[in-house]
Amino acid sequence: MQSASDRHEYPAHWEADVVLRDGGTARIRPITVDDAERLVSFYEQVSDESKYYRFFAPYPRLSAKDVHRFTHHDFVDRVGLAATVGGEFIATVRYDRIGADGMAAPAPADEAEVAFLVQDAHQGRGVASTLLEHIAAVARERGIRRFAAEVLPANTKMIKVFTDAGYTQKRSFEDGVVHLEFGLEPTERSLAVQRAREQRAEAHSVRRLLAPGSVAVVGTGRTPGGVGRSVLGNLRDAGFTGPLYAVNKAFPEDLKELDGVPAHRSVRDIAAPVDLAVLAVPAEQVPEAVAECGERGVQGLVVLSAGYAESGPDGRERQRELVRHARAYGMRIIGPNAFGVINTSPDVRLNASLAPEMPRPGRIGLFAQSGAIGIALLSRLHRRGGGVTGVTGVSTFVSSGNRADVSGNDVLQYWYDDPDTDVALMYLESIGNPRKFTRLARRTAAAKPLVVVQGAGSAPQGHAVRATRLPHATVSALLRQAGVIRVDTITELVDAGLLLARQPLPTGPRVAILGNSESLGLLTYDACLSEGLRPLPPLDLTTEARAQDFHAALARALADETCDAVVVTAIPAIGEHSPGDAELAQALRSAAAAAPGKPVLVVHVELGGLATALSAATSTAPRSGTAAHARTDTPDPTRPGAPGGEPAATQDDAPPALPAVEAPEGTHLIPAYPAAERAVRALAEAVKYAQWRREAAVAGKVPEYDDIDEKGAAELIGGLLSRGQGLTLGTDETCELLGRYGIRTRRAIPAPTPDEAARAAGALGYPVALKATAPHLRHRADLGGVRLDVADEEQLRRSYAELTQLFGKPEEIRPVVQAMAPRGVDTVVRAVIDPAAGAVLSFGLAGAASQLLGDMAHRLVPVTDRDATSLIRSIRTAPLLFGWRGSTPVDTAALEELLLRVSRLVDDHPEVVAVTLEPVVVARHGLSVLGASVRLAPPPARDDLGPRTLPTY
Repeated sequence: MQSASDRHEYPAHWEADVVLRDGGTARIRPITVDDAERLVSFYEQVSDESKYYRFFAPYPRLSAKDVHRFTHHDFVDRVGLAATVGGEFIATVRYDRIGADGMAAPAPADEAEVAFLVQDAHQGRGVASTLLEHIAAVARERGIRRFAAEVLPANTKMIKVFTDAGYTQKRSFEDGVVHLEFGLEPTERSLAVQRAREQRAEAHSVRRLLAPGSVAVVGTGRTPGGVGRSVLGNLRDAGFTGPLYAVNKAFPEDLKELDGVPAHRSVRDIAAPVDLAVLAVPAEQVPEAVAECGERGVQGLVVLSAGYAESGPDGRERQRELVRHARAYGMRIIGPNAFGVINTSPDVRLNASLAPEMPRPGRIGLFAQSGAIGIALLSRLHRRGGGVTGVTGVSTFVSSGNRADVSGNDVLQYWYDDPDTDVALMYLESIGNPRKFTRLARRTAAAKPLVVVQGAGSAPQGHAVRATRLPHATVSALLRQAGVIRVDTITELVDAGLLLARQPLPTGPRVAILGNSESLGLLTYDACLSEGLRPLPPLDLTTEARAQDFHAALARALADETCDAVVVTAIPAIGEHSPGDAELAQALRSAAAAAPGKPVLVVHVELGGLATALSAATSTAPRSGTAAHARTDTPDPTRPGAPGGEPAATQDDAPPALPAVEAPEGTHLIPAYPAAERAVRALAEAVKYAQWRREAAVAGKVPEYDDIDEKGAAELIGGLLSRGQGLTLGTDETCELLGRYGIRTRRAIPAPTPDEAARAAGALGYPVALKATAPHLRHRADLGGVRLDVADEEQLRRSYAELTQLFGKPEEIRPVVQAMAPRGVDTVVRAVIDPAAGAVLSFGLAGAASQLLGDMAHRLVPVTDRDATSLIRSIRTAPLLFGWRGSTPVDTAALEELLLRVSRLVDDHPEVVAVTLEPVVVARHGLSVLGASVRLAPPPARDDLGPRTLPTY
């Protein structure tokens, strides 16, 4: 029970779950008057040396006065935070606001003295650095801008905590004490340090789940069948390299072994350490199992049990309590309602899942939230015939179920530097934190391919996700900007994954096509054109082609400097010299091995043996001997425990293939596809990804503009927001704010009467434009609500009368008069701050046609010069800007500068939550902003700039 503070209510929003350096979790919360006994107990477990470093003198115990001081805070000038595990303190940090003389002082003093104390048993886990992030965020919230700390020179660990944090700091030495002083505003370096620590901690937390030293299955049935007994069998059959334990409180006391595995009635009874527990008990028994695991020191949980958020509001609350309970003990959770996890590494061989067969080892990491989708993906990758032929393998597999804790973001952190994973495939039914996922995806994609299928509908009932106002297509575009290979189906996911795992990236879009079928070659040629590739004329080897003909043709194509990739088409041939599957596969492999820098794909028709021979191994790994423990039969998802008993095979799966022929070690495996369109689509994605990799290697820049008045804009925004929580600016205010960022708008003068229209036109100078600006007529020139090139007052009055006759009274159509702009292409620029994804800049051509087609391109803010250049070229109607069909090219350089200025405005001032410039007429020289609107509001919280925390759903 938390008590109210001396001056302020208990700040519950400071509470947070965090991942520490070793992958364990802790809870950070404010210290209150109720914590006196915990504090005393904590202090008793601290060594004399650590106490000396904290108080600069022997300090064996806390006095009553000390305990009072360290537990009574006003949460403004005096704040204490504690890191807890299992409800007990493992570390504390506090600050006291001080004045210029170093003595206690109230606000507006903006400096505070900070001090830490960490239990010796938990030193080295990154507790102090995590607490520093959180106490710094609290201090900034309370108006403190600097921390001061005094540290003994021998206390090198604490000095390192401060110096490694990345803040701008000063350091001095006086009277035998190191004095440190540093600002608390996040810097580029401090954010980089924070994110590097986040990556290491979250990756380690997943590693503890995927590479445990020992596993206990809680809920193992006494009789065959059932989820727990099935998982235990799967673990044993996979050859898990560590100790296994079967746990069930219903076991007879004299039962010591089950299926050759030690049996126990409770996790507490296991004498040796337990790293991972798989919970397969009813939901009502899970809390007891979690408590036993936490008290026993289990490091992580895979919760297969259902009956949580997927079952409704009561289940959602059960799920939240499950996560709180597990994290309190330092454990992370996969699930609940999970399918399980797999790690095929020969050092682990973990199959803690409902998949009855261990996948073959390979280089593909696989993540799926749905168990049914997960087993379908595993089955497709396992099969030798069918939709994607040949043999491939998996490094790790995670099916997160309701993903109440561990999510795709955590798994990305693990895969980023996992040496066993070359390609990451993800099926995401929802994205809980799009801003973070995009950031992590960009970093991962720069190192290895990331292929994603993203659900287009609502999130499953068990998934709690942040609300986003962005359309699905916009989120997809932002993922592509981050280097994600976005595909629409599971088939395309596996197609792309096979190519990326087996072949090098293409250096360009030029494709050579060769094969023994003219028709199949032409079909492949057309598919290349449809996907934006540049195919060379197909080479027809005729149906009489022998294996050596294929070898020679492929060798010539790979040696040709005008081609970047080769697609080989093959159909069954009948004849005395027709090559067999193994012979043809060997010919293609040997030719490809001589030029390993270019990708080779095969389109085959009913050649199961060829597909198998091309794969020629039981692993996507380039080394042999890794599949000793792999199964060769197809998984049966209808076995008890598989979700819904859904079959994994689909209508495009072919019959089982012939036995594989072993390929030489180090040989690139050649992927084979049953349809030209599928092979070419996978190749096109690889080409686009390779282009992104090349461009990402040279980072863009956010230009500086001398005429931007950031301070003046901030003062203007502050004054406007003082009127209310959110408002849409008027015309004059909009023009003034945009003008601070060098964005000039053409003035539109309201004309409620013909006489006022005439006076406005006289002030602006003829020719002018007369426009109806009512919401149903705005930006709809096609409806006739605009009159352009009005040359004189007579024509103006006549046009005014026409508009009022057509559309209604002046007060209904809201006419305005505006000076004519040079003719050009009408475009629209928008920026919006989405609570989940962050600030997004959008661009497209103005008009109903573009709106109907959804032809808008999007980039995350801040936009770089490279982003702005690609943004205007990303829309389908971009040729209209570059002289399409003999038209005059427009000033795209001016348009790029406008995009960069809008990006700077919303990035510098998050209170600017929406900007619309429409239309922006881009002429041959320069551009004109004819309409603009700006909305201000208090900015949404930026959790990516705050301290590291685990999400709470």
